[in-house]
Amino acid sequence: MSTTVFSHSLRRTAVAAAVLAACMGAYAQSDDAEPRDSVQTNISVGVGLVSADSADRAQFGQYNGMRSDRSAFGKLGIDYNLRKESTSTWVQLQGSDLLGDERELHLVWKNPGSWKLTADYSELVRAEPNTVNTAMTSIGFTHPNVVNVSVGSGTDVQLSTKRAGSGLGFSKWVTPALQLALDLKSENKTGERLSGIGMNCPSVVAPTCGASNAWGVLFVPEPISANHSQIEARANYALDQLRVNVGYYGSFYKNDYFTLTPNLPGALNTTSNASLLAILGQSVALAPNNEAHQFDVSGSYDFNKTTRTTFKLARLTSTQNLNFNSAGLTGAPAGLGDLGGQMNTTTAKLGLSARPLPQLTLLADARYENRDDQTPLAQYNTDGTLRYDNRNLPYRKTLVKAQAKWAFSGETRATVGADRESIDRGTFTASSAISGVSALRQQTGETTVRADVRSKLSDEFSGSVGLASSRRDGSNWLRDNSGKGVTEVTDPADPVAGLASSAIYMPTLADRKRDKFKLTGDWQPTETLSLQLSAEVGRDNFSTPSIYGLRDTGMNQFNLDWNYALSDNWALNGYLSQAVQTLNQARPAGYVMAFDNRNLSASFGATGKVNAQLNVGGSLSFMNDKSVYAQSLDTFASAESAALLASTGGLPDVEFRQTTLKVFGKYALDKSAAVRLDLIHQATSTNDWAWGAGGVPFAYSDGTSVWQRPNQSVSFIGVNYLLQLP
Repeated sequence: MSTTVFSHSLRRTAVAAAVLAACMGAYAQSDDAEPRDSVQTNISVGVGLVSADSADRAQFGQYNGMRSDRSAFGKLGIDYNLRKESTSTWVQLQGSDLLGDERELHLVWKNPGSWKLTADYSELVRAEPNTVNTAMTSIGFTHPNVVNVSVGSGTDVQLSTKRAGSGLGFSKWVTPALQLALDLKSENKTGERLSGIGMNCPSVVAPTCGASNAWGVLFVPEPISANHSQIEARANYALDQLRVNVGYYGSFYKNDYFTLTPNLPGALNTTSNASLLAILGQSVALAPNNEAHQFDVSGSYDFNKTTRTTFKLARLTSTQNLNFNSAGLTGAPAGLGDLGGQMNTTTAKLGLSARPLPQLTLLADARYENRDDQTPLAQYNTDGTLRYDNRNLPYRKTLVKAQAKWAFSGETRATVGADRESIDRGTFTASSAISGVSALRQQTGETTVRADVRSKLSDEFSGSVGLASSRRDGSNWLRDNSGKGVTEVTDPADPVAGLASSAIYMPTLADRKRDKFKLTGDWQPTETLSLQLSAEVGRDNFSTPSIYGLRDTGMNQFNLDWNYALSDNWALNGYLSQAVQTLNQARPAGYVMAFDNRNLSASFGATGKVNAQLNVGGSLSFMNDKSVYAQSLDTFASAESAALLASTGGLPDVEFRQTTLKVFGKYALDKSAAVRLDLIHQATSTNDWAWGAGGVPFAYSDGTSVWQRPNQSVSFIGVNYLLQLP
């Protein structure tokens, strides 16, 4: 065992021992000094064994700390409660997975109605399911060394990220009407994330590549070492009719790494183009330090027993002013040391609810949000010989809602409502430019009407039916003038002042028709059987001056949950769910694609009591997710595109399947002790061509490859001893 592993294990054991010693000590003290105090301690100690290697655990071990090749894992959990009647205080300590990578500790110490103190600590490890085979060195640092290697002959690397968070909270009732609260949170995130860079030549954004058809794609993992801290302070004041909440929220993000710069060899396996290598070797900016501060006031006022108004006013200032030189970034505009990014956001809300009649309830709500971008403008961007500024991104949004609910005789409720959302994106920065889209839009507006009926039709059945329909349109389209502002286009079809017939419009700005239908039901035909079902259907249709881009999308979803009691000791349960998403889009002189994603999941479970000592249960679940890419060609598609589609048949289907069997048994040794056995078997299959196809992994230009075993199978057995101290 290495020193690092030993010390890490020692820290875990020390933490667990300290927790147990503190709880046992508190238990002993309370038993001797306070005979009337109530103490309860539950302890769980166990071990888990896992089969297979890390490749077979790629899916199973993403979030439970079992992605590695270790076969044994310790388990420790605790739940301690102490109520001291003499001081009216209550202490609760809960801990789970204290010996693993997903440990959590939660402490509450309070005097109800007077004060409350909380403390938390948690860890979460996310293991990358894909395995990287590479010769790269210094992974996890800002200057990884790219080394050429034959595909598959490097070293397997497993990337992962770890979050470790802690928090403290305190609240105090100063008077019966005034409460003060303070919360502090801090989370450290470390590790490395799968990422890369790439470029092809020639390119308008890389004119120095020359005329050759060189290209390069490199595996460059993002190193992660950052902290996110938050602070929130609040004061709550309540009278008979008025309630007011005044608060401050602060967010502080600090990244230890500012840039990522790979060290490249003189040539890659796929290219020796010096200009291309120079571009691939440039620094890539990582998430910069930033902070945000918000002050807000909110509350409500009761005019009478049936009428209430709510309000909120908030001001948020977000800044990002990391110094370019200290971050290792070069090429900034002359005389500019940092971005000086600042966004001021003002939010206001006013709501009213009233019940003028016993059967009628009215709701009205108005919300306003204004993001004022105060970031200075400068010439950061170069597109060949053209230079243009960054953009200010102002944003104003108004949302007004109105709703009426009527209670009919019996248990039937009908609701009708209407919403109006208006968005103004402000004046386009005249010295800036856009890329990748043909046109922008300054203003959009969407109106939604909705209605639903909920009713209890009988003692056995209740349900609801809902409809919603919305329409979005907007102002005239804006055409980019390549760094000289935009021009409003009143007639996109105008051959001179309009837009090209091959133009593509952003679906978030396009006119859209959206319709939804939802049905729910709760049926209990007998005392032993209950069923809950829901079905939802929706469709979006987009309308733009072009036949290209996103045309329509659709979705439908069905869910059925059921429970059946065979007897007082045995019960069955299960669910069935299916979701379908469709998308149709077209690319100018390229492919027309109809995307269809279907997800089917089902489960069957049973729980029972064999005798007074033995409880058993289990479940068998199945999930199948399939994506189909039906492709055809645009009329103006090139001969090369036609030949490629004819030879390959288009993109293959992507399918993910997972079957999981879980079985447990709990045997009571006596009134205070029990043993629990858990068995899990999971089988997974996937054929995602994004990281390989036909058994051939995806390969980067240096020979680094990424792969995931297509068929995975893993089993887990866990034994826990459960003890309840008297």
